[in-house]
Amino acid sequence: MNENARLFDRSELMALAALALLLLVILPLGLDVFRLNLVAKYLTYAFVAIGLVLCWGCGGILSLGQGVFFGLGGYCMAMFLKLEASSVANTKIQSTPGIPDFMDWNQLTQLPFFWQPFHSLTFTIVAIFAVPAIFAFIVGAALFKRQVGGVYFAIITQAIAAILTILIVGQQGYTGGINGITDLRTLKGWDIRTDQAKFILYFVEVAFLFATVVAAQFVRRSKLGRILVAMREKEDRVRFSGYSVANFKIFAFCIAAVFAAVGGALFTLEVGFMSPSFVGIVPSIEMVIYTAVGGRLSIFGAIYGTLIVNFAKTSFSESFPQLWLFGLGALFIAVVLAFPNGLAGLWRDYVQPRLDPLLLGRSAAAAKWAGRSVADGAAAE
Repeated sequence: MNENARLFDRSELMALAALALLLLVILPLGLDVFRLNLVAKYLTYAFVAIGLVLCWGCGGILSLGQGVFFGLGGYCMAMFLKLEASSVANTKIQSTPGIPDFMDWNQLTQLPFFWQPFHSLTFTIVAIFAVPAIFAFIVGAALFKRQVGGVYFAIITQAIAAILTILIVGQQGYTGGINGITDLRTLKGWDIRTDQAKFILYFVEVAFLFATVVAAQFVRRSKLGRILVAMREKEDRVRFSGYSVANFKIFAFCIAAVFAAVGGALFTLEVGFMSPSFVGIVPSIEMVIYTAVGGRLSIFGAIYGTLIVNFAKTSFSESFPQLWLFGLGALFIAVVLAFPNGLAGLWRDYVQPRLDPLLLGRSAAAAKWAGRSVADGAAAE
């Protein structure tokens, strides 16, 4: 069977197997529950990075506001969990039992109407997908239909992240304000704070991550993915061929938003809270850096980049908290100047050519790299 017709080629299948070995065997056996929960937290950002591979890597659409969609998914899940934790029995000491504690502190006497549907887990799951998709569609249609792109689009998405952060902080009675939505305890009666729950949630999250990888790879391998790449390289040529460039950009932006929202919802389950500190400009830029370090053209590179940068952040910030942001900035500059295709590009250009003769045989490896050189030359024209 032709490798181009497969969802994953041989090298990608090996990368998938290596990732599965790392996440399902090595890390669970080698780390305690606390450290494994940290890995689970890092992996929630990998959902955002995978979305950016499609949006930025394939489509050339740099969004500096993905924290918005991460936060939307996280707040949807947090609202459901908070309502479950705010039963009349649990809040009987409040002035108004049956509503979240921060609402009671802000003198609200009844649950706001837009909180009511989040009593239902089914509605919450639908909202995690639908709310960010609708919001991304509105933003994308408003900008892409007017051919706003490039650096202007990046700045506008950054501004949206800042606006949403200010809105969340300012509406303290409805959103929990600067503290966010905290003290989340159970999911349909199941205590999510125990070590056993954290261990189970880790594997649930890994399962969702692999499903997202398959979905993203399906998009990349489809005709849609090829059009996105063509649009990134020669947008005018795609437009003159009769395709609606705006519609393709909107789709890429929406699917990246949904992936980010799923990560945000899983983040809320893992850490037990959601706050505006994960919505604003700084986390959104960090998410772009994860993708850039791993490689914005590689799904697996984006996942590894997310893990590596976050492990470095945890290690360095524990010892040198004041210097971490300078280190992160230096890392991003180094990526842009020295290896613009990230770690995945270094692997592709320097490591894989030496491994392929051992794994595939010399003749098969030579044919593979000859074909790839021709494809790269055609893409550069």
